[in-house]
Amino acid sequence: MYVLKYVLLVIVFCTSTVIGILISKKYSNRVLILKDLKNALNIFEVKINFSFQTIPEIFNEISDKVKGVVGKTFRDTVININSKNMLAGKAWEASVDENCVELKKEDIDCIKSLGKLLGSTDIDGQISQIKLVNEFINNQIDEAIQEKNKNAKMYQKLGAIIGLIIVIVLI
Repeated sequence: MYVLKYVLLVIVFCTSTVIGILISKKYSNRVLILKDLKNALNIFEVKINFSFQTIPEIFNEISDKVKGVVGKTFRDTVININSKNMLAGKAWEASVDENCVELKKEDIDCIKSLGKLLGSTDIDGQISQIKLVNEFINNQIDEAIQEKNKNAKMYQKLGAIIGLIIVIVLI
């Protein structure tokens, strides 16, 4: 009987600790997604400036080079353009809404703002919008790193401490 009790207490402690770790990973994931997005936008800016490819062609290349959520966002945008006959801006916004759930609302709003000019203005207008979004992402990366440094360790420790408190109460 005591063995079962101690096994359950260990399970409660481990579960609480894992929950704390998963919550702290959210902060790390945001930093990685924003850095990947910045990289993808830099590729997009160069491609749109120096090649004569269409937006779906460029987005396909970006989705091959950038993995994870950002690559999937670009891939889904191409799918929305080709199969659902959506305009590039609307396809981008739908794809961002679907894939970028780990980002904050202000991150998503800024990223979606790129879609307003996507394919509807000349190259210079699109490049200036990409640069504007890139500057905002730089600021968001700095903020995300600060939040990660402040909160990630706290949630890891908090998960372990709450698990320990539950174990002590149940003993």
